Amino acid sequence: MENAPRKGRRNRQVAFLIVALLLSEAVSEPLQYSVAEETENGSFVANIAKTLGLEVEQLSSRGARVISEDKTQYLQLKRDTGDLLIKEKLDREELCGPAEPCVLPFQILMENPFQFFRAELRVEDINDHSPIFPESEMILKILESIMPGTVFPLHIAQDLDVGTNSVQNYTISPNPHFLIRTLTRSNGRQFPELVLDKVLDREEQPELTLTLTAVDGGTPPRSGTAQVRILVMDINDNAPVFSHTRYEIQIPENIPIGSLVVTVSARDLDAGINADIAYALFQASVEVSQTFEVDPISGEIRLKKQPDFEAIQRYEVDIEAIDGGGLSGKCAVVVQVMDLNDNSPELTISSLTSNIPENSPETVVAVFSIRDRDSGDNGRMMCSIQEDLPFSLKPTFKNFYTLVTEGALDRERRAQYNITVTVTDLGSPRLKVQHNITVFISDVNDNPPVFTQTVYTLYLRENNSPALHIGSVSADDRDEGPNAKVTYSLLPPETKDLPLFSYISINSDNGHLYVLRSLDYETTQAFQFTVKAADGGSPVLSSQALVQVVVLDKNDNSPFVLYPPQNGTAPCSDLVPRAAEPGYLVTKVVAVDRDWGQNSWLSYQLLKATDPGLFTVWAHNGEVRTARPISDRDTMKQKLLVLVKDNGKPPLSTAATLNVLLVDRFSEPHVQLQDTKKEQVQNDSLTVYLVISLISVSFLFLVSVFLFIAVGLWKRKRNATNGVCLGTSGPYPGHLVDVSGTGTLSQSYQYEMCLTSGSGNGEFKFLKPIIPSLQAQNTGRDLEETAPFRSSCGFN
Repeated sequence: MENAPRKGRRNRQVAFLIVALLLSEAVSEPLQYSVAEETENGSFVANIAKTLGLEVEQLSSRGARVISEDKTQYLQLKRDTGDLLIKEKLDREELCGPAEPCVLPFQILMENPFQFFRAELRVEDINDHSPIFPESEMILKILESIMPGTVFPLHIAQDLDVGTNSVQNYTISPNPHFLIRTLTRSNGRQFPELVLDKVLDREEQPELTLTLTAVDGGTPPRSGTAQVRILVMDINDNAPVFSHTRYEIQIPENIPIGSLVVTVSARDLDAGINADIAYALFQASVEVSQTFEVDPISGEIRLKKQPDFEAIQRYEVDIEAIDGGGLSGKCAVVVQVMDLNDNSPELTISSLTSNIPENSPETVVAVFSIRDRDSGDNGRMMCSIQEDLPFSLKPTFKNFYTLVTEGALDRERRAQYNITVTVTDLGSPRLKVQHNITVFISDVNDNPPVFTQTVYTLYLRENNSPALHIGSVSADDRDEGPNAKVTYSLLPPETKDLPLFSYISINSDNGHLYVLRSLDYETTQAFQFTVKAADGGSPVLSSQALVQVVVLDKNDNSPFVLYPPQNGTAPCSDLVPRAAEPGYLVTKVVAVDRDWGQNSWLSYQLLKATDPGLFTVWAHNGEVRTARPISDRDTMKQKLLVLVKDNGKPPLSTAATLNVLLVDRFSEPHVQLQDTKKEQVQNDSLTVYLVISLISVSFLFLVSVFLFIAVGLWKRKRNATNGVCLGTSGPYPGHLVDVSGTGTLSQSYQYEMCLTSGSGNGEFKFLKPIIPSLQAQNTGRDLEETAPFRSSCGFN
């Protein structure tokens, strides 16, 4: 219910605004106000809101203010009440001089929406000046033969007031001979004339002194006096007569001081002293007496001050010629000042907005007025700005312009504009004035941060120290100030399985990235995350970049020997027939390295042997072969120490111990050892042991395969859950890595079992690869000697 009156009031305000706008554009006559001069500061002149038909609230909301054509502000507007008040005392005589009426034009400016109202303030005259005679005493020489009715003009009194407050009447002190008469000239000024009422008699009274009083029409009236001294002279019956009663002269306004304007001439038919003529200015106003002077002898009129067409265009100079007998004649000299183009145009800024937000639509930058004090073509003006700027000039009404933007501006393209407003008149030569306006484009947050790269790849060697700086990301923002302040942060991973914030930290100010924990290449090869860069603007703009962290391998794992096992409870021996030829493959050392690349390249070498010349180890594949034929003198039990070394820097190594038994036949159920007791083993018991061992080996092999597969699948699932491990490209699951065929089990190998034979019930110890390239020996041994049991287990 309360919104309805407000809505109605708002509609009325809009209607009033539209009507006021139409009236201001349709009516050419300005608003007129009047005020008496010398009115005190703050005095009420009028209510603008009522005059314009607006609500008082509209004056504030539309930014109403008063501006004048010149730089002096005589009025002030109170927006909260709409009252137009006097800002400073007005002196009509100082503002307008003798001109009447005294009108001060001004404008009422509405900025939002933009609208002008022209107005005039008429300064009414008050009677604040008394009449003043230019001379305190006037001397008249009058012949005694002058007949009654003769008129003698007197000097007028000057009154700075105008209208009825100026001089309206003259009086003279009572006397028997003269009367005073007040006449009005064509320009409205009053001047006195002394009229002879009774013939003078020099012998009776040679001199008279009268008091002349000038009275103005003010309330109360003011007056001024001067003494009129009358000297009665002998008869001089001829007054001077000018050759022309009116002279009309034209002079340019730039004529030098002292230049001759015109020479007036008068003659007197009398002779002697009565024919001596003296010239003088008669009843000259202040402007005339300050501008011209007349030579009393020659009658030459010259300039005392350079005229200004813009101040006074026409002078009327009265010249009086007085002969020696006191008779005088008069003529008028009309001086017309010719205008020259001697005034440059003037530009006055009324409103200026030096900061404009970018992306704003058409915006008013400045409101200014121009004027030229010359006339005609000399006072006609053209206004322009540079053509390569996104600004334009729009005329509003006479000599008023607005500087507006042509559209939205982009601070990132250009942040500052220097606009030169040039005003040129059409005179000859042309004069111009230039005014520079600097416009700054303020920033708006319209540019998001941009990363220098869309994808960053950082490399980190494993086993790093915690809180290690691994690299940086960087984003630039084309905005400025808070809008360009970039803050970096990590985005949570799309899946909650990756504990990203326990791995990586970022400096929000400079984008430096730190790894929080030590990484293991064998567990984590690579991971990636997203970095967000946000600016400080409102609304906040942001962008993202992908960061990939690649973990580099370090040689931190020693080779691991798969065969022969090094942690068995009983030593296992490889069987070699004594009839083996040189190059016979005894066994193969199988090892792997969890490192990657060259750190996993393995090499083998024989460090120590019971008989160093009997066996050799191939460096690249770990095969142990005989180096020479076996002799009967060679010890039956041979112990070899093989060093397995990787190719890292520095290299890491592992030693493997091999036990080799030199036997005559493979069918022997056991081997006689020098350091163990001899025991008899029945052939039937050995058969039972072998069957049980084969069943156990097969069962344990299947269990081992299943466990191996289960462990590999579990590790892959864990790595996928963490989201930080890249799958290995080699054929080995889990921790097994590709070693380029060196030290891995070949597919061509089979497995055989190794038994302990001390307790009578065979016990499975480990699996040993069977080398398929075993060469059959041509030693006459039967098939029994080539049975697949080539290794023997030692027992304690």
